[in-house]
Amino acid sequence: MHIRDFIKNFSNHPVLFIGTGMSLRYLENSFTWDGLLSYISQQLKDTEEYYFDLKAKHGNDGTYDYTRIAKDLEIEFNNTLERERNGKFKHINDKFYENMKVDNNISRFKLYISDLLSEYVVKEEMKQEVAELKKVRKNIGSVVTTNYDSFIEEIFEFNQLIGNNILLSNPYGSVYKIHGCVHDPSKIIITDKDYANFHERYELIRAQLLSLFIHNPIIFMGYNIGDDNIKQLLKTIFTYVDPNTTQAEKIRKNFLLVEYEPESTNTEVTDHDIDMSGFSTIRINKIKTDNFHEIYKNLSNLSLPVSAMDIRKVQNVVKDIYEGGNIKVSITEDVDALENNEKVLALGSLKTIKYEFQTTSELMENYFKIVDESNHQLLKLIDKFKIQKNQYFPIYAFSMIQTELNSETELKVNQDGKLANLFNQQNDFAQQHTTITSIQSDEEIPRSRKTSAILFGIMQDRIPLEDVEEYLRDYQDRKSTDYRKILCVYDYKKYAGDEATSRFTILEPHEAQI
Repeated sequence: MHIRDFIKNFSNHPVLFIGTGMSLRYLENSFTWDGLLSYISQQLKDTEEYYFDLKAKHGNDGTYDYTRIAKDLEIEFNNTLERERNGKFKHINDKFYENMKVDNNISRFKLYISDLLSEYVVKEEMKQEVAELKKVRKNIGSVVTTNYDSFIEEIFEFNQLIGNNILLSNPYGSVYKIHGCVHDPSKIIITDKDYANFHERYELIRAQLLSLFIHNPIIFMGYNIGDDNIKQLLKTIFTYVDPNTTQAEKIRKNFLLVEYEPESTNTEVTDHDIDMSGFSTIRINKIKTDNFHEIYKNLSNLSLPVSAMDIRKVQNVVKDIYEGGNIKVSITEDVDALENNEKVLALGSLKTIKYEFQTTSELMENYFKIVDESNHQLLKLIDKFKIQKNQYFPIYAFSMIQTELNSETELKVNQDGKLANLFNQQNDFAQQHTTITSIQSDEEIPRSRKTSAILFGIMQDRIPLEDVEEYLRDYQDRKSTDYRKILCVYDYKKYAGDEATSRFTILEPHEAQI
């Protein structure tokens, strides 16, 4: 089955289960488990032989117990740093003693892991594929990951959940960091003792994740078929669900393992049997490929009746209701008698109930997030808004993403008209400036005219669009008219393309005039 047809059958928002392979694929500074321990050992001892001794101690027939290797390495690392206060790892000792001042006893070994992985660099050749991955986030319910780094939660802009916070979570829009995170080194799980403690406390977390896995499609990425994380998860599920039931069959059909195969463009999903000792054989779906772009494209194009983004909004309100907040709840009609497609949840004031996914103002405030996600579903709402001619609204990028807008032509005429009013017969008075920073720091340009200077610089191609984008992404007051003006000019210059015209007449500056 083609990956397109497999994903098209999803009836709920998928959950991603992310492993080390994803960080290795996209990040410059990432490690396998073996690679991480080997690197730390090398930095500590300035030789690879100490790590080889640890592997020999905890190896059997070519397999190694990395949890016990990590335990021995942690002991040696901590003891060495304790003896050498101001040596090579002085900055780690500094962090250790800063934490101890507030009775926060964190292993120096884990502080170093956190320091090592706290910042990441995306590989230059993978940036385009990461941009495609970002588009997937609008259709993803949650992410579960065993990775320590913060790559996936930062590009998805999901809430990070570590340790007991998993139990108090809103499942939609969350990243479950089940093995810990660089942002909280005390929760990092890496040694045999860590894993033993984790499994003792895991039952409630297991129940929380089990609910996700039973009701949502699960896509494993960054793992191979023999990974213990996958086997343990499958054992957990089918310990609670009878493998011979229709529910079990439904769950199996929802599992997809994406296994990396270098240079493969394969797009076909096949069956695969996983043999597990002491357990029955379990059949799941698998695709071996290097064509992640095709997977991301089809996940991004997945169209479900309710977006994951809006389920997050609803769950936040329901959470307030559960907690006994000052919210009145009124249920009308016989809800149980309604068909699924007839049910509506309305959230609003007591006097006037009106629910929209986003207002025109919110669309502009979230412009870059919508473009990053290529969120065509959300943009269908534009046809339902009454956007006035005198309103700044950036339609060019939105119309490229959502190609079925009835109001596209009218809104482009409106946007062009607003820009014409900004530039026609106006003086380009700050031609010496090629950056936004230089305009802002020029004391000869009045504060009231700095935005105009920026607009002229963008329209006349003096200020690079990459700089304008960075400026707009960091803009604080996104409700302001200045933000909307600059956004509309940026949108026009970047996305109008062949539709751009020379209708704007900009005058040369008068002598001595600003």
